[in-house]
Amino acid sequence: MNNLADTVVVDPGFGGGDKQQQAGPAPQDASVVVPPPATKQSSALKKTSRYRSRSLSASSTDSFSSASYTGSSEDGDDVPPREKVQKNSKGSSDFCVRNIAAQHAFGRREIEIAEQEMPGIIALKKRAAEDKPLKDAKIVGCTHINAQTAVLIETLVELGASVRWAACNIYSTQNEVAAALAESGIPIFAWRGETEEDFWWCIDRCVNAENWQPNMILDDGGDATHLMLKKYPTMFKLVKGIVEESVTGVHRLYQLSKAGKLTVPAMNVNDSVTKTKFDNLYSCKESILDSLKRSTDVMFGGKQVVVCGYGDVGKGCAQALKGQGCIVYITEIDPICALQASMDGFRVVKLNEVIRNVDIVVTATGNKNVVVREHMDKMKSGCIVCNMGHSNTEIDVNGLRTPDLTWEKVRSQVDHIIWPEGKYIILLAEGRLVNLSCSSIPSFAVSITSATQALALIELFNAPPGRYKSDVYLLPKKMDEYVASLHLPTFDAHLTELSDEQAKYMGLNKAGPFKPNYYRY
Repeated sequence: MNNLADTVVVDPGFGGGDKQQQAGPAPQDASVVVPPPATKQSSALKKTSRYRSRSLSASSTDSFSSASYTGSSEDGDDVPPREKVQKNSKGSSDFCVRNIAAQHAFGRREIEIAEQEMPGIIALKKRAAEDKPLKDAKIVGCTHINAQTAVLIETLVELGASVRWAACNIYSTQNEVAAALAESGIPIFAWRGETEEDFWWCIDRCVNAENWQPNMILDDGGDATHLMLKKYPTMFKLVKGIVEESVTGVHRLYQLSKAGKLTVPAMNVNDSVTKTKFDNLYSCKESILDSLKRSTDVMFGGKQVVVCGYGDVGKGCAQALKGQGCIVYITEIDPICALQASMDGFRVVKLNEVIRNVDIVVTATGNKNVVVREHMDKMKSGCIVCNMGHSNTEIDVNGLRTPDLTWEKVRSQVDHIIWPEGKYIILLAEGRLVNLSCSSIPSFAVSITSATQALALIELFNAPPGRYKSDVYLLPKKMDEYVASLHLPTFDAHLTELSDEQAKYMGLNKAGPFKPNYYRY
């Protein structure tokens, strides 16, 4: 059985396999994160005694995925980036990417394409470029590295900031985009398929560098925040503010605040209106279909799907799948969200009630162990399992790394997990974010989130002493409205203005904000 670990199953329809190493999930509790010692092979892969891999031909690659997400980002280079000596055209080597020479030109084109669909962040860059509101800001960034976030990174630099950047997800990085950023002189440490040890090393290189004292953090998941807090506590105390955009990272910040360990102000971007309603809802509504179709070629009509969680991400996924003819079930712990799902025409169930019959399982809760081995043992053969929440612990992937199961890689980010009796399930992106790992995301939605992040950084960095204490804050409503206004010209939308009499009657300022903080859009 152990001999199967090195066996390659050749299939005429598939060739060129995925050379990514398996990486264990990043810690999710508030007591992380000293990077583990370097290893030649991740522990997760060593535990898997039965692993087969199919190769993937060029024609097959072309048939199901875009170059940016599986082609150029999987260049087949066996030399680990950390062992390479690379320099950009300016002679700088302060970066670590897959292959700067071969990929930076293609990455620049990807960024230029993304800019065309990101009117808000581009408008903000043009309006604020002369003022340089982030002059002297030194920002450590830990987000997804793709064409859209590259536009944000370059905007922050244009507004006066110095930045150092790492990836918050080991599978979502576009190698060509990382190469383009490195070529432009931005210290970036990221490549697709990092090991867990690589992951923490990259963040550490962004935090701890010669002649570098970061004073701002832009985080997605809380990993940069926690590494700095645990490993460099003195440096952490000099930070002026943290901007966090994910539910997982925000949860960590609230835990720190409750424990009295948060010594700097933080801005919760995840719960801002522009993030929850546009990135979480509308972006996921489109990208869930793209992810599933690209990775599995599945036909949606008539399929039974269970979506775990009916927050904004779950709502977007459920509505999109229903629109394609799927029979959609919802699982929920919150009676309010459950009532919303029921009123929207979905049946709210417990997972065990439908797990034997569903064709697709989508997690969107941000919690842990939502789908465990017991559930997967009951699934029908061919069931597709994927995660749309930020946390990579929603699906108990470690529970599948046992000697009795065989892992067969059939495409990049697509694994068949085979049971002894022959049944198999299809696991996407090893339980990590499926839309960022297996497809693309709408640039327009990212523009809204990026503009929100940039404004939050500007607000915290320029706030006078005493405005913000060491706590977690929501973005001011006026800034949410400003971000929305930046995107309205794209639709040729014209706002109606209040008359003086109307503004007085409503008790509003004619320029806004137009809703109280407790208003639910």
